[in-house]
Parts: sequence; C-alpha cells; structure tokens
Amino acid sequence: MTSQRNRTWAVGRGRSLDLGPVGHLMAIINITPDSFSDGGRYAGVDAAVAEALACVSDGAAILDIGGESTRPGAAEVSAQEEQDRVLPVIERLSNETEALISIDTYRAQTARLAMAAGAHIINDVHGLQRDAEMAAVAVETGAGVCIMHTGRGRDDRQADLVDDQLHFLGRSLEIARTAGLSPGNIVLDPGFGFAKNRDDDLELMARFAELHRMGFPLLAGTSRKRFIGAVTGRDSAAERDVGTAATTVVLRLAGAAIFRVHDIPTNRDALAIADAVLAAGNLRRDAAESRG
Repeated sequence: MTSQRNRTWAVGRGRSLDLGPVGHLMAIINITPDSFSDGGRYAGVDAAVAEALACVSDGAAILDIGGESTRPGAAEVSAQEEQDRVLPVIERLSNETEALISIDTYRAQTARLAMAAGAHIINDVHGLQRDAEMAAVAVETGAGVCIMHTGRGRDDRQADLVDDQLHFLGRSLEIARTAGLSPGNIVLDPGFGFAKNRDDDLELMARFAELHRMGFPLLAGTSRKRFIGAVTGRDSAAERDVGTAATTVVLRLAGAAIFRVHDIPTNRDALAIADAVLAAGNLRRDAAESRG
C-alpha cells in the first residue's frame, strides 16, 4: 500500500483539483461512432451532454470528451470532424456543470479550440510527442495536461516495461519543460492497453508504484480494456465493469490519483473502499509516529 502524497493539480480557467486525500473519477464521454466500448451511444450533442451530466451526478470530477476513437485499427478522422463532434458538447457543458472538462485529443488545434470553448484539461494519448505545438497550447491556455505513455509506432521501446515508461515519459517531460509548462499542471498516464498485451498490463499494475519515481501524480485508464476481459473471461467490453473496479482498488492502493472509467457508480464505490483503507492506514501510521 503506497502512501498518498497530497498535491494540487493546476488546470485551466484558474481552477485546480486536490489530489491525494481521495481518488477522483474521470468519466469517458466518447462522441464517436466506433469506440471499442460505447461507440455511437453518445454521438449526438444532446445524448453526450445528458450522459456527461449523469456522470457528474454519479460522482465524476472530470469529464473527458473525445471525438476520435483510439482503439487499435480505428480510422483517423479529420481535425474538422473531430472539432465538429466535441466543441458543441464542451460549450454546453461549460454552461451546465462545474465539473472539470478534459479534451481527449492529440491535435494542438483541437486542444486550443476546446480550451476556448470551456475545457480545463488536455488529455494527449501521444504524450505531447505527435503534434509539436501541443505543449505550447497547454502553456498558452494554462491547461492541466494528462501526458500518456504509448508503445504505438515506436522503434525505441526498452526491454523493461518500467524503463520504457521512464524513457518515453522522460522525453515528454523534457518537451513540457522546454515549452515552459509548469510541473504543477502535469499528470502522467502509463497508457494501459496502448500497444501492451495482457502480460504487459498486468506487470504494469504489479509495478505501478515504481512509476512514482517520476515525481508526478498518476492517472489510470484501465476501463474495460482487453486484459480485463482476458483475465475474467468477459468477451464483451460492457461486461468488464466489475473487473475494472477491481483494478481501481489495486491501483488506488498503489498510489494512482485519477481513474478514467466508463461506469462511474461501480468505480465510485470501489474507490470509496480503497480510500477508506488508505485513511485507516494513515491513522495508524500517524498514531505510531506520535508515540515514537
């Protein structure tokens, strides 16, 4: 069980989120016809906004709005199509909820427009390494940034799983430093399922605490991923929410601060148990230190 370090994550529009005392849920709102789990369910603006508001009511602190599927083999959409999908939703939500809004994109142009529309966070699955302007947009807008690790399209992967995390994310952090992005705006995501097989994902969970050596808060995005199906025998992604909740507990105890999930209520309850266990451990530690 990993001790939780308290921090404040600075995000756009003068907002912030306290990380450490309790875990936070980031709701996945896919405005796409082809996402691996819920493609097409929230493709319209009204449906996406309604789902997002329901997630806030259920306990989500962050709404992650995406307009392009990142599943393996998904067709790439144009920047204009992505923006046509996400910007109206972000504009509506910025007027209808105080929840933090995240734009899930690797395009700097989409990120800039999303921040102008009311977003607070940029979630880049390419870790600032695909679009050279992304880090500058984050600095200009004051956005919070989720920097994700990926193995896709790389020929420099390290043999050791954690070494590869340090290698790739180290390069991303150097890009962030060069652009002038404050460390207080950064959260790291090890990228479960992104060019990783079942054994990779399980090893990454087992060694998750080693990622704290990078010194940044960590986000976990395991929701309904293939490795959960492989372990539980659940072929349908929609049947993997209990398995996802189990990973939420494991990773919260290992020090993750934010959990990107589809099913908010199930993971809310799982996170409540994990947070209660951590709080009990902190009380015992504090009592021992006061005696000694």
